[in-house]
Amino acid sequence: MKHILATFVIGVFTLFLSAQANAEHHTAQAMEHAGMAQAHGEDGHAKVLLQHAKVALNHAKKAEKAHADAHKHMTEGVKHLKEAIEHAKMGHADVATKHMKEAIVHIRQSSQP
Repeated sequence: MKHILATFVIGVFTLFLSAQANAEHHTAQAMEHAGMAQAHGEDGHAKVLLQHAKVALNHAKKAEKAHADAHKHMTEGVKHLKEAIEHAKMGHADVATKHMKEAIVHIRQSSQP
């Protein structure tokens, strides 16, 4: 049973990291293009600034959404994990299992882009 739990935890952690990596990619791209936009603006190149600013905004919005969605789903996952633990302590395996299923769904969704 310990091996199953350890495998599950490692799997969830891996999925969470992949979502974070995707969000971080968008954050890095937003920063890169914002910096390029600033540099071109300082050189008086308004058209090039506009192009990079639009790309930066697109990446920033994607990063913002990824972080918000991940947080919302992980919060729900934590709530269901707590409920599962409480019901398991009372010997209610059926109810605890339902909460575990919900927790898995939300944790998985927190790691998807």
